[in-house]
Amino acid sequence: MKILVTGAAGFIGSHLAEKLSDLGHEVVGLDCFTPYYSRELKILNTQNFKTKSIKLYELDLTSDNLLEAVNGVEVIYHLAGQPGITKSVALDEYVKNNIWATQGLINSVKESQTLKMIVNISTSSVYGQFAQGDEETAPKPTSYYGVTKLAAEQLLLAYQRDRGLPACSMRLFSVYGERERPEKVYPKLIKSILDVAEFPLREGSENHQRSYTYVGDIIDGLVLVLDHLPECVGEIFNLGTDQVTTTGENIKVVEEVLGKKAKIKVVERQPGDQERTSANIAKAQRILGYSPKTTAREGLEKEALWYKETIWNKVTDLSYTT
Repeated sequence: MKILVTGAAGFIGSHLAEKLSDLGHEVVGLDCFTPYYSRELKILNTQNFKTKSIKLYELDLTSDNLLEAVNGVEVIYHLAGQPGITKSVALDEYVKNNIWATQGLINSVKESQTLKMIVNISTSSVYGQFAQGDEETAPKPTSYYGVTKLAAEQLLLAYQRDRGLPACSMRLFSVYGERERPEKVYPKLIKSILDVAEFPLREGSENHQRSYTYVGDIIDGLVLVLDHLPECVGEIFNLGTDQVTTTGENIKVVEEVLGKKAKIKVVERQPGDQERTSANIAKAQRILGYSPKTTAREGLEKEALWYKETIWNKVTDLSYTT
């Protein structure tokens, strides 16, 4: 199939594009390289694209002509958007990059004769402070990120319900692993330990319970949609692991992997952050055959070793929005 991945230079998008190419699909990537974090890291994410024959377009979904990028596409994985829960990013940016970007994508394909599915990538943040229920649980987002990701999801599904646009939505739970964004907990933790520097830990977050899900398991779940397109139309799926660990427990794992203790400095709580997530993945298991296999220890070992070998003292620009 010909498949488009938006946000293809990002953490999850780059892994997904490579996996789809390895499976024999014709893959097109699209990314607008917003300055939320280092362009150098995004370029590094895409270093294998040419050898895998993945064509990457640098385009903005909100303003650029997308016709060449979407031409003949059968499936779209829509990962592009404004990530993160931070008070440094204005609401306007979340609205632009999550809602208007999704509308721009819809406008570009709503008359398509080849499109079989848009797989929207949503987030457990739509559930709010406690993400523990199934897909029928009422969303209660507590952040700009969660609010606009829910709006983008429902915008796309509204087109599905009213106009028959083939679409579904995947709500991802706390994804981590190689290529994770630099402002996230584990890249910051790993860097601080290697640098023998202070690690800023949000107040109370060591007790946060999360369905931390390894990126490889998420990619496997997203790929399974291709084998179940008719069953997925109009549906929402939780995608994560049903194994819950605390941030504090995982900090200890990273310390053990690197053989050094973190120098923790407690900083103010992040407003809108989630306190407990526990992915109810029964629907994805039943319909998609989804079965995450990677333990937190296994995944964190892979991420820590990758960071040490690929990023640490090798990438010059690790900037990000706090």
